[in-house]
Amino acid sequence: MNLFAEFLQVVREAVTTAAATQGVTLPDLSKVTAEPPRDPSHGDISTNAAMVLYKAFGVPPKALAETLSALLRMQKNVAAVDIAGPGFINIKLQADQWPRVLQAILAEGGRYGGSTLGGGKKVNVEYVSANPTGPLHVGHVRGAVFGDALAELLTTCGYQVTREYYINDAGAQVDVLARSAYLRYLEALGETIGDIPAGLYPGDYLNPVGQALAQEFGPALKDMPEVEWLPIVRSKAITMMMALIRDDLAALNIKQEVFASEKELHETGEVKDTIAELRARDLVYQGTLPPPKGEVPEDWEDREQTLFRTTGFGDDIDRPLLKSDGSYTYFASDVAYSRNKIQRGFNELIYILGADHGGYVKRLEALGAALAGDREVDVIVRLCQLVKLYRAGEPVRMSKRAGEYVTLRDAVDEVGPDVLRFMMLFRKNEAPLDFDFAKVTEQSKDNPVFYVQYAHARTCSVLRNAAEEGFVPAETHSFDLLSDEAELGLARRLAEFPRIVEAAALAHEPHRIAFYLFDLAGDFHALWNKGKDSPHLRFILKEDVNLTQTRLAFLVAIRYVLANGLRILGVRPAEEM
Repeated sequence: MNLFAEFLQVVREAVTTAAATQGVTLPDLSKVTAEPPRDPSHGDISTNAAMVLYKAFGVPPKALAETLSALLRMQKNVAAVDIAGPGFINIKLQADQWPRVLQAILAEGGRYGGSTLGGGKKVNVEYVSANPTGPLHVGHVRGAVFGDALAELLTTCGYQVTREYYINDAGAQVDVLARSAYLRYLEALGETIGDIPAGLYPGDYLNPVGQALAQEFGPALKDMPEVEWLPIVRSKAITMMMALIRDDLAALNIKQEVFASEKELHETGEVKDTIAELRARDLVYQGTLPPPKGEVPEDWEDREQTLFRTTGFGDDIDRPLLKSDGSYTYFASDVAYSRNKIQRGFNELIYILGADHGGYVKRLEALGAALAGDREVDVIVRLCQLVKLYRAGEPVRMSKRAGEYVTLRDAVDEVGPDVLRFMMLFRKNEAPLDFDFAKVTEQSKDNPVFYVQYAHARTCSVLRNAAEEGFVPAETHSFDLLSDEAELGLARRLAEFPRIVEAAALAHEPHRIAFYLFDLAGDFHALWNKGKDSPHLRFILKEDVNLTQTRLAFLVAIRYVLANGLRILGVRPAEEM
């Protein structure tokens, strides 16, 4: 049940009736909203219908608001309608609407908040996609959590979602990985390798790779020239690094369905076929590019290249597909990969990238536009700003070049996946995030994840205590007994959840769920504290069985919404703390 969607339809029907009565062509209603007013004293639902449609009706906003208000007052579920300011319409609902919402929550349970908004639209969400050259570091966490939560949010709203990781297992960086692993192999054979040369990966995480190679091949690789041992070591290192990455993601409760390989795109001929297709469409040509902006590198060459006409689809410059030695560029692989996704039937391609990849936005959008052909394919890039790490207020310094950094697994082991996930989502993805290892584990109302988890645990605690005293939630609900303003305010908050979920899905902003849960927890804790001062508001009243059972059912509804929201975020709802 989505109360606000229901009343949006009521508002639209009022507009349709007014248009028919006045002989007005029915205008576009897509900008009409029905949402909670900022000030609860103004009513339960506010609509901007008169403000966005008055021009179509040819009357001032207030005049249209009066016409629509008269029609809305005729609805049986409406108690009062007022006009505010230049033409906003505020609706007060009949008291029986809140029991109806609570009954719907109990009936729908874990499905409450779900939606058919997506209509089965096929969406590919690609996130993390870190080079398989080492374990994930804490800088990868935000994009990983954001992408995973967004995928779950879209799934909740009826989209057919595929979670995907693109493995960059072709190119120079994996050869560097192989040479780095080869040194660890020599070390495993008992040789002294000394300091790791500049340009190679110094981390100890490659020790198991070297040991595995020594166990499998013994000294045989030493007798081979590099051209022979390099592909063997590269394959082993990539396999073991990806296993490590999968384990790290699993520790954060992230499991992606598809791991797409850049190397396979080359081996299967998809890169070659893609460029041939673009040539046939006259989207590839031989030409030169202007020098890069700013200081021109010494090795820059003004030479003819094989270029893709991406500027025709909104990119800043045309992009090279072949290097001077005839090998493919990284971008050529990106083109083939985008084509691969489109051929798999996705209607929407979502990329989750770090803020340092902002330059990729236009080129990825251009690829989607160029490769889609007659199909409607939306390409959406979401950027995640950097995370600054602190420990009790002191910055945590990292140096990936030196092999000294906080890994994703380090962070999970220290604070737990639930804390890590919630706090990474408790800020909009495009805003910088400060993460303090000490503060996020504090048990106080200033710690959002504790505040929300504690609310869920409290509902569970009361229900356990009630069961021990012989009370169970009412099967026949008398929610009209809930009359205190704190109870009604909490019911109103619960009614907002489906609207928040849909809005978050449309905007690709899972942080809205985290914000909502924090507000819901605040309402619940306020009601709990009010019961301390006013005993008649407590959940268990031994002298009033009916009211106790009703309030326990109310608790079950609150618990469902908290749990459903936390599930979208990938956070475990705590049952005790």
